[in-house]
Amino acid sequence: MPFFLVLLLIGLGAGVCAGLFGIGGGIVIVPALIYLAKMNQTDAVGTSLAALIPPVGILGALEYYRNGHINIQYAALIAVGLAIGAYFGARIMINLPPGAARKLYAVFMIVIGIQMLLEKRG
Repeated sequence: MPFFLVLLLIGLGAGVCAGLFGIGGGIVIVPALIYLAKMNQTDAVGTSLAALIPPVGILGALEYYRNGHINIQYAALIAVGLAIGAYFGARIMINLPPGAARKLYAVFMIVIGIQMLLEKRG
């Protein structure tokens, strides 16, 4: 799969989660950049903030940028996926029963937590 599609899919997944759960940056984009794009933690956080600049991250992203921890191209592609994914995530959430949405979010958090606990990298 072309790498730009991986980045768009990260944004799409984060956007769906943002629409479903009101989350996206730290819980979706950062782990995805670490595991799928093979970025280090600091660059992943900086790039995630750059992708989220319009709604949340301008001051934090500026500091990461000044210290060389943002990949602008990655952030732009993730932002495109975020916009599309948030729309579809919101549409899905509107049609889910409240109990199903809560359980889906809990499972998502557990899976991410287990993956991070079992990772061998420091």
